[in-house]
Amino acid sequence: MIRLTDVSLEYPLVGHFGRSLQRELYSRVGGLIGAAPGGRPVVSALRDINLEIADGSRLGILGRNGAGKTSLLRTICGVYPPTRGRVESAGRISALTDITLGMDANATGYKNILFRLVFMGRGFREAQDAAGEIAEFSELGDFIDMPVHTYSTGMYLRLAFAIATHFPPDILVLDEIIGAGDLEFRAKAKARMESLLGQSRIVVLSSHDLASVERYCTRAIILDRGSVIADGPAAGIVKSYGAGKSAPG
Repeated sequence: MIRLTDVSLEYPLVGHFGRSLQRELYSRVGGLIGAAPGGRPVVSALRDINLEIADGSRLGILGRNGAGKTSLLRTICGVYPPTRGRVESAGRISALTDITLGMDANATGYKNILFRLVFMGRGFREAQDAAGEIAEFSELGDFIDMPVHTYSTGMYLRLAFAIATHFPPDILVLDEIIGAGDLEFRAKAKARMESLLGQSRIVVLSSHDLASVERYCTRAIILDRGSVIADGPAAGIVKSYGAGKSAPG
């Protein structure tokens, strides 16, 4: 399960430009300008979020750019601690928001499998046991023993995808449905994603693709300037969001 209670997240405004320019910039990217104790200006990325995601849930997150979707995902995953409020979770979380995080371009593909899996919280022996299957799925052949900086972009993404999606988590957090590699590999990647979505106990998907949210999610919320303005069955929320208005919460 995941539970957010009165969660707010604020980013400090830093830099040497004037307050009026700060307001103009942040009004364009989303969030609300406020002030922390002492008068320090901040952007309020999330405001008083109360959200409970039960076992078996498939939650879609909708909102315009700057609405707070990525901030919410990273707060759920524990990357950003909330400024106020409490985040509770039970279960292993896999965040597929940056599948290349923790990879070393100077190391071989094989070593990157080990590095990345350990970075994701797997034991070294567990990573070693999984390395063969991951290398086979990536279809890199002998390149698996060459430095990653020698790879094409497609090869790099295939390896990163194979690593990131090998173990089905309890809680899967996605920022868009991931596609990887060249056209021939994408069908294989799509099948892997379908399997991962089916095996995970909880799925949280942020996406601009309304069809994906309606297909994969049973429940959806709409974020606007860091606040939840609608919450309900995915089909109804998608229809409402597509029509340019919020559904009743």
